[in-house]
Amino acid sequence: MTSLRLTVFGAVLAFAALTSTGAAHADAPNADAPNAAPAATMPTASVPASVPASLPAFSDGQGLTLVPEATEVHSPVDFTLTVTTKELSGKHKIRVLLPAGYDADPGRRWPVTYFLHGGGGTVDDVAAAPALHADSMITVVPDGGLKGWYADWQMQNTAEGKANWETFHLTQVVPFIDANLRTRPDRAHRAVVGLSMGGYGSLHYAQARPDLFGHVAALSGGIDFGMWKIRAAVLATELNITGAWCAVSSSSGSSGSGDCTGYGPYVDSDAIFGSPYPVFNADRVWRAVDPAAPDNLAKLAGTGITLYTGNNDIIDVHTEAASNTVKGRLDRLGIPSRLVDYGNGASLAPSCNGGHNYGCWAPAFADYVPRLEAAFAAAG
Repeated sequence: MTSLRLTVFGAVLAFAALTSTGAAHADAPNADAPNAAPAATMPTASVPASVPASLPAFSDGQGLTLVPEATEVHSPVDFTLTVTTKELSGKHKIRVLLPAGYDADPGRRWPVTYFLHGGGGTVDDVAAAPALHADSMITVVPDGGLKGWYADWQMQNTAEGKANWETFHLTQVVPFIDANLRTRPDRAHRAVVGLSMGGYGSLHYAQARPDLFGHVAALSGGIDFGMWKIRAAVLATELNITGAWCAVSSSSGSSGSGDCTGYGPYVDSDAIFGSPYPVFNADRVWRAVDPAAPDNLAKLAGTGITLYTGNNDIIDVHTEAASNTVKGRLDRLGIPSRLVDYGNGASLAPSCNGGHNYGCWAPAFADYVPRLEAAFAAAG
């Protein structure tokens, strides 16, 4: 076992070295481009107790306790709540984007899209994908942690403390939003979308709770845990190898700034999904939650599925392979899906270089959202 552990750890280090050298290639072409995606964060005003009366009133519930003094108001239709929960250590943000007509039409209920950010990212990353703030739907961006991987962690005693991200999102945030906003609370009017780490999260959540989500999109997602390079990327975030995926995939760094927040404190390589080593069934959790596993893909029957990926940097060359595996298995299962492989980005947008960045993800969402809106409308 020790030799296997060292072998995989070596793979992580090798992957970290590769991704470090790929950072300039991924980001530099977009840094000064006129159509480059905006920075993922934006200035916000922290509003202690007095918030505009037009903001919806939220109440504690579903296991969540509001921290009113931490509310951030970006505009009357764009605000961030802070909550605490027994499922997670510390305080956590939920950013909410309302359609412009939300107040003007008090009798109307709205579809909801949940956006899951990538590793090293925050809820403010949604600012880099303006298509997600649409006038036909509510968009909710829950905190996913710097390396939460949208999972209930196997280890709850790490430096991260309590870490039940999946429970937080699926059994608390979703019903909390339905209880406090005028939503259409059915799967036909609810979507989950994400990129990179969030691409894994979106596909996994759609499989774990097909009763909740009728639509799913994964952009440049780590969606095949059968690939050692995807597992190595997860391990790199656990071990906080800052030269790893963060160099090209951090949401806050992918606008071209080159900044990277890292992945928080070091935790054990078994912390999130248990042992990654495929001996004596040690990696059973990895295989159980693998979005590319045929048994899990079969749960997506009746779900609208869209995958996006490029192939022009050290990260997306692997997300392309993962996306093609998922697409091929869905085809064999007879489950319709749409894969957009934009390669070097030329077919997608001038801002896209085919890499792991918002220069590609922003136009991918611009392509996807109108299709999602049409699906919501067709559902009645």
